[in-house]
Amino acid sequence: MLQPKRTKHKKEMRGKMRGIETRGIELNQGEFGLKAITRGWIHSNQLESARKAVVKEMKRKGKLWIKIFPQHSYTQRPPEVRMGKGKGEVAGYVAVVKPGRILMEMSGVTQDVAKEAFRKAAQKLPVLTKFINKESEI
Repeated sequence: MLQPKRTKHKKEMRGKMRGIETRGIELNQGEFGLKAITRGWIHSNQLESARKAVVKEMKRKGKLWIKIFPQHSYTQRPPEVRMGKGKGEVAGYVAVVKPGRILMEMSGVTQDVAKEAFRKAAQKLPVLTKFINKESEI
């Protein structure tokens, strides 16, 4: 799973997910993209599952770029522990996604293959997404 090599603070606060994304909203490398419509946390294992679905559908042709990285830690208490006694240990890492963010980009394949691959990837993700391409973005 993806996670940062080093972090300054092990336990982070949850934070807010207000507003829309202002960075990472245009296609840079690829011809086709998967854009988030809703906001949410994408766990590292969900991102890896989506990546595997796309690569399998592409049949190892073309190129894929993942434009988000799970760098925000979240904590969990062990099961059956009483209230109090402080914050739980780090359970994993998530990528914070706001509406408008490009999640993945792809090039080197036909539009039909890209659309089907991103459809399968979108089923693995907890946010609603839409398929975009260079022509529709202009």
